[in-house]
Amino acid sequence: MSHAEQRTEGAGPFTTRVTWRLPGDGEAVWESRLARRRGVLAVRAPGSEARHRARADAVALRRLRRLNAVAATAFVIGGAFFAAGAGVAQFGSADATRLATIYFVGGLFFNTGGYASLLQVINAPRHVVGGRELVTHRWRWWSYEPMRLDWLSVFLLFTGTLVFGVNLLDSFLQGLNVHQVNRLIWVPDVVGCVLFLASGHLALVEVCHGRPRLLPRSLGWWIVAVNQLGSVLFMVSALAAYTRLSTGSPVNIDIANWGTLAGALCFSVGGVLQLFERP
Repeated sequence: MSHAEQRTEGAGPFTTRVTWRLPGDGEAVWESRLARRRGVLAVRAPGSEARHRARADAVALRRLRRLNAVAATAFVIGGAFFAAGAGVAQFGSADATRLATIYFVGGLFFNTGGYASLLQVINAPRHVVGGRELVTHRWRWWSYEPMRLDWLSVFLLFTGTLVFGVNLLDSFLQGLNVHQVNRLIWVPDVVGCVLFLASGHLALVEVCHGRPRLLPRSLGWWIVAVNQLGSVLFMVSALAAYTRLSTGSPVNIDIANWGTLAGALCFSVGGVLQLFERP
């Protein structure tokens, strides 16, 4: 153990795991994702090598279960709407307004999932170094904690969903020239994708406690990895959707549609997996 009988792990200024000694030579381990998603703290009793999980109280567990269900379900449905919109754009004959409506409804579910995920971070039970239990605080609708890696990751995700909302609202506008289409629709799309990618990278750092690596036995890692793949596909789609000034047509509409469809399905799959990552 390091100074003050504790060891911290993470990346840069961010801490994602803390291990500390307990009286009698026991040990407790706090991990940010486990505490936030499952409401547990790993504890090893004195004289034993086996660890058990100390759970948060009933109030915190009810909060986490409900928020997890809302967030996961919202991403499943939002991803389904985006995939449906991309499928209609590629194969269907819906007009621009109907297509924009499908995407917009999906965007509302993404907004809901992003905010529910932020509430999970804000209201997660906290650890106290030296103790063997998680502490539940009063309910909050907002907090500002940029030095917490989990908060920063989810905040960027939620902000990304809001930026996508600008893109989706502007999609209802009619009679735009090429410059306006790129400025009002394409730019917010790319910015939203960048925020999603940054959020996903931080989530990987959190679950890996440092440099991203393969953790195939970790459900949390699979959720983050699938969602990050979806973010990459969204970015590919956005780049392919750029409208050329010379021709007035997208770079590659097929790649744009298929990238959106595949990326959206990734978020739906991630939402299904998240339903199993609960207290």
